[in-house]
Amino acid sequence: MIEALPSWADGPIVALDLETTDVDPREDQVVTAAVVTITPDRAGGRPRVDTRTWLADPGVEIPADATAIHGVTTEVARLEGRPAAEVIHEVAAVLAEVWTPTTPLCAFNAAFDLTMLDAELRRHRGRRLPLSGPVIDPLCIDRQLDPRREGKRTLAAACDHYQVRLEGAHTSSGDAIAAARLAWRLARVYPDAVGRVAPHVLHTHQARWYRDSEFAYADKLERRAAGSAARGD
Repeated sequence: MIEALPSWADGPIVALDLETTDVDPREDQVVTAAVVTITPDRAGGRPRVDTRTWLADPGVEIPADATAIHGVTTEVARLEGRPAAEVIHEVAAVLAEVWTPTTPLCAFNAAFDLTMLDAELRRHRGRRLPLSGPVIDPLCIDRQLDPRREGKRTLAAACDHYQVRLEGAHTSSGDAIAAARLAWRLARVYPDAVGRVAPHVLHTHQARWYRDSEFAYADKLERRAAGSAARGD
């Protein structure tokens, strides 16, 4: 049963999404970015949604596989995109304004987006990305609280499972808004583990869950490799 109850999900939230040249967050580059601030209407009306989006010229070729996902070609990025250093600086500046100890940042697979943004800031600006407040990662929460569910754990799959609307998939703004909607839904589906938990405490829980899942995955790979070696594969 989904409960409606007072929680961080009743307040503002900032959503972040990056579309990139590839999947290595420390070596690849940002192509598009969105920062979406969503503020609920206390009177019960539609929330206020403030969206900032960017298109960057990453300065490298955008692989065809990446273009097939987000739709941005090298030619479009070069013609219409702004210099990557400017884009990264602005994204970080906007986050510094809206992401606070009382306004959590939501990102699906937050470790990827925040690692990527931090690497880009160090590359172009020589500084790190400050963690201005708590982070809510629907992917991390979903994996921890529904570990036995089969199938993909993509944003689209999670939205389908939790009956959350996803519009403009693989656009930065569309994915950011969907991630925020998913976070709100998880807060109500799991009130004791998510909705009633203070954002900074939930942040700490997710950090532990993420580390545990990474260790478990590494152990799984080691056991698989040992099995292959024993069979002479």
